[in-house]
Amino acid sequence: MSHHLTLHNISHRYTRRGLPVLDDLSLTLDPFEILSLVGPSGCGKSTLLKLIAGLERPTSGSIQLDNEYLTGPRRFLPPEKRNIGLVSQTGDLFPHMTVEKNIAYGLHKWRRASRKDRITELLETIELPTLAKRYPSELSGGEAQRVALARALAPRPKILLLDEPFSNLDDALRNRLRDFTFDLLRKSKTSALFVSHHQDDAHVVGDRTISLQKGRIAKQT
Repeated sequence: MSHHLTLHNISHRYTRRGLPVLDDLSLTLDPFEILSLVGPSGCGKSTLLKLIAGLERPTSGSIQLDNEYLTGPRRFLPPEKRNIGLVSQTGDLFPHMTVEKNIAYGLHKWRRASRKDRITELLETIELPTLAKRYPSELSGGEAQRVALARALAPRPKILLLDEPFSNLDDALRNRLRDFTFDLLRKSKTSALFVSHHQDDAHVVGDRTISLQKGRIAKQT
């Protein structure tokens, strides 16, 4: 079985003479696998997700998804063409849009009936079917993160990237939302990379856990 995602010799500097944030890093992700990334602040975890999503271009190295180059020496596919979902620490919902319009954001190319069905399906899935007309300011922290998850999953991404999505929640809510999220990902057979400061979270949800130190892989379990 071929790898779903392959990063080969990835290095990244934010300035030409700066120290590398990522240093000759290679890793793979298999179909339907959930990979946890842990490490101290500044080790390159979030930068790695940005490179995969296409929000940054690596200084060197290549990224392949299903054997297609997303990034290479003469190749850079823009974020909107990668079909990769991203959920950030704060969710980043659009404050001027209702819940249903946030979820619909990535579905503009879908037919109207299919788009409506998908929104209804996801509202049921995240257990918020009555909140479609609410705005982000009217949601709790846990509700907002569930909507952010639904928005990221709406276009059926090939991979979901989660950048410490539960870190702003209290422990009890974090644990509940963590279990909810990864149960949903496994049921939908969605591959994911999960960044966390919490070792327990990483080991509970990940099929594998990679520890980063100074932009390199220090340990893999």
